[in-house]
Amino acid sequence: MKMTNNDILIRLRYALNIKDADMVEIFRMGGIELTKAEVQKMLINPKKNTTTEVEKSEPIVNEELKVCDNFMLESFLNGLIISQRGRKETTGDDTQKPELMIKNDRSVNNVLLKKVKIALSLTSDDILDMLDEAGVRISNSELSAVLRKEGHRNYKECGDRYARNFLKGLALRYRG
Repeated sequence: MKMTNNDILIRLRYALNIKDADMVEIFRMGGIELTKAEVQKMLINPKKNTTTEVEKSEPIVNEELKVCDNFMLESFLNGLIISQRGRKETTGDDTQKPELMIKNDRSVNNVLLKKVKIALSLTSDDILDMLDEAGVRISNSELSAVLRKEGHRNYKECGDRYARNFLKGLALRYRG
């Protein structure tokens, strides 16, 4: 099953034990103003459905869910970096926004790994250990290919399986 940006937010929030108020602040640091209610709507798990048999006959549309698009997810990840490591020292013009790394839906998982790695000051060995704890073994060169810039000749797309298990390993490390 395809992992959505909302799934990533939910899993990341759980793994790092981030409170709702902190989520709002992290989004703000990343350049997006959201209310606590809006953030909570992004964290609704649409897959969990607690309807009775009678209610199942009607089509279920979750109007409460607020979809997290690629821009919002990357802004959150940028805010996470700032919250964990502080603002980057810049010289000169501070008005220039960083170029977005998420170019399309296929690059979301790669950017997730890169930005969480930066935010939490993880080494490649840390990531390999987390994946191993989650039951996935990859080589150092495979991880290196996933962490490369899109367009590099050795760049490799990070599949949902790796991203899901990375977040699972993160939860095991930070909550376990």
